[in-house]
Amino acid sequence: MDPAAKKTALRMIPYGLYILTAENQRGDIAAATVNWVTQAAFEPPLVVVGVKADSSAHALIKETRAFALNMLGKGQQSLAFTFFKPAVKEGETISGEPFERGVTGAPLLVRCPAYVESRVVELLERGDHSVVVGEVIAAGVRQPIEARPDDTILWLKELGEKVFYGG
Repeated sequence: MDPAAKKTALRMIPYGLYILTAENQRGDIAAATVNWVTQAAFEPPLVVVGVKADSSAHALIKETRAFALNMLGKGQQSLAFTFFKPAVKEGETISGEPFERGVTGAPLLVRCPAYVESRVVELLERGDHSVVVGEVIAAGVRQPIEARPDDTILWLKELGEKVFYGG
């Protein structure tokens, strides 16, 4: 396989940006910008996310069997970059961002336009990322959506010409 062709072809898949969050009962938190996300079923509602196998988010999701996806909206590039680094919980903020706890206990970032909370129904551990399938058990929209919902999401390409993930 031509490595350059593989990288280019895989980078042609468009990605939205999300902050994946999880918290255990001891108060350990994880919050990371992710982009390998898709809806996989209507009934029951399922989402799939790729999670780096050696990350704290992976460990917490495996332990708690729950997570939230906080949708990033247009103009929230700085928030995406904030969660490229390890998250720090200080009171009711994560890396300076206010949050509330959802029904699963996962942190929900209050400045994100929407979120879904999921319970893990499958965890496929292969390669450097695991595939996590979650059944959506709660969802919220924090502000009116004026356009198509999928036009509201921040896209990976909006972080700049040199920011890629994948390939």
